[in-house]
Amino acid sequence: MYAAHFNLAQTPFSLTPDTEFYVGLPQHNAALAVLNTALNAGEGFIKISGEVGTGKTLLCRLLLKQAPADWQLAYLPDPSVTPLELRWALAAELGLKHSANIDASQLLQLLQRQLILLAQNGKKIILVIDEAQALPDDTLESLRLLTNLETERRKLLQVVLFGQPELDQRLASQQFRQLRQRISFSYTLPVMSPAQIRYYVRQRLIIAGATPALFSRLALAAISRYSRGIPRLVNLLAHKGLMLAYGEGKSRVSNRHIRFAALDTEDTQRASRYYVWLLGATAIFSVACYAWVQR
Repeated sequence: MYAAHFNLAQTPFSLTPDTEFYVGLPQHNAALAVLNTALNAGEGFIKISGEVGTGKTLLCRLLLKQAPADWQLAYLPDPSVTPLELRWALAAELGLKHSANIDASQLLQLLQRQLILLAQNGKKIILVIDEAQALPDDTLESLRLLTNLETERRKLLQVVLFGQPELDQRLASQQFRQLRQRISFSYTLPVMSPAQIRYYVRQRLIIAGATPALFSRLALAAISRYSRGIPRLVNLLAHKGLMLAYGEGKSRVSNRHIRFAALDTEDTQRASRYYVWLLGATAIFSVACYAWVQR
């Protein structure tokens, strides 16, 4: 829509997690370092948590994309499954074919044999689960039991959980104390600082082929204020700011564009209402002053 107007080779602020637009902020690099260290050490459970929109899915895709050749990755994007569905999903990812004639115990035996075979061929088998806070209770417990499959020297299955803070809250309960104690490495993604937001926006513009000065200093400050440091909201506000600037034929995104973008973004409404009130109050004051002058 606005790519040609701003001389962009691609859209820089898409909400789709695109690894090409990964910006190596310290917190995301730290999360990747935790993942790589724990997986190379053969740990059973690793957990990465963070608020909605802080970049967990992008990290998940980076992990899948950058995996060494000896990692056999199984990816579960929709965790709302029963224990049996979880086992079949893992089986399918490991190359086993579904059969209605196989019951739960037989499936577990087949999984164990396949895991042993892959391990003998030098493979690390890693199950990656996104949105893990949505895992049903019995499926979480089934997941713990799956990691009991091991040889004398190593775990046959490693599990990476990406989830929102609700996952931490669930794991803190007495019910999941056994699973919680098996999580040897974890990392919580913090939100971005104002300086990181400025860097993030400019880097994504550079990747897209634009000048990093496409947003004014005040526009970047407004993005920082309204987004609360959440990458997804930064992307939304920057994208809408570009749309508004394009609609006006402007060559640069201003503070005003971001303020109006915030009005149209649900999770920033609280911050934006003050601006709406301020606009109304300013208009009323101007009318009152004009009326007084005309007396």
